[in-house]
Amino acid sequence: MDPLVQIEPARPRLPEWLRAKSTTHFESVTELKRDLRRLNLHTVCESARCPNIHECFHRGAATFMILGNVCTRGCTFCSVPKGSPEKREFTLDPNEPAHVARMARDMNLRYVVITSVNRDDLDDGGSHHFAQTVVEVRKALPDARVEVLTPDFCGNMDAVARVLDAGPHVFNHNMETVPRLYRWVRPQADYQQSLDVLRFAKSYRPDVLTKSGAMVGLGESPQEIEQLLRDLHAHSTDVATLGQYLQPTRRNRRVHEYVTPQQFDAYRDFGLSIGFKAVFSGPFVRSSYMADIVNDQATTACR
Repeated sequence: MDPLVQIEPARPRLPEWLRAKSTTHFESVTELKRDLRRLNLHTVCESARCPNIHECFHRGAATFMILGNVCTRGCTFCSVPKGSPEKREFTLDPNEPAHVARMARDMNLRYVVITSVNRDDLDDGGSHHFAQTVVEVRKALPDARVEVLTPDFCGNMDAVARVLDAGPHVFNHNMETVPRLYRWVRPQADYQQSLDVLRFAKSYRPDVLTKSGAMVGLGESPQEIEQLLRDLHAHSTDVATLGQYLQPTRRNRRVHEYVTPQQFDAYRDFGLSIGFKAVFSGPFVRSSYMADIVNDQATTACR
């Protein structure tokens, strides 16, 4: 067993560069949360305890999380609630796609990000519901761009194709970490399967930008992150995001180390040097953080 995984390290002290996030704008956050609850909607910003939530909610941005608020998988980095498929909270809300579209329209979003929990209990992984949400959003906001951040659908490429057929502009599926750590960080997923999802998405819809992200600070080496970037690029991924893992609750995996801003810059430079259209790399970067800006950078690079 890898020593980095077998023995949890002592929790390192939070460095100065991770203490800069403001927790102001409480009124904006409260107001948006109230509107979301009124429509029985969830955001990954809240469920995953994103450190950027105040900033994003204040500027009217949010990542909608569909298919409920309970996940069938037990990833050790994630604070999204886990549960059994037999429980009542797994019932799909048939109004959710229309409610997401209504909320996105009310927020006057020009860039909409839709993600979901894993629903391994459903035959289609929730892909029909996912696709319907994209259709409703595009109908309500025909001029907006839509990014989907999907699960792996257990490698079911028909499910991936179904979501792509709904017309998103960006297809995102996160790798999360390096292959050596999958067993402990993402035990119900498969590294190669996730790469295959990304490659299929690009081959099926070459006009759609493909995107993937990972966390650092879980015990990986710089060489492993560089190999991850090589693997993503080799599997037709256009955009990569890298951010610092921050332990969301005491029940989640501890932080192994806090990666310096200089190392994040080095990862960005390496990714660009091997051909990515855009690499968003920094301590507070999350997969859908500033997604509209990252999309603009990648789109410009395509021209």
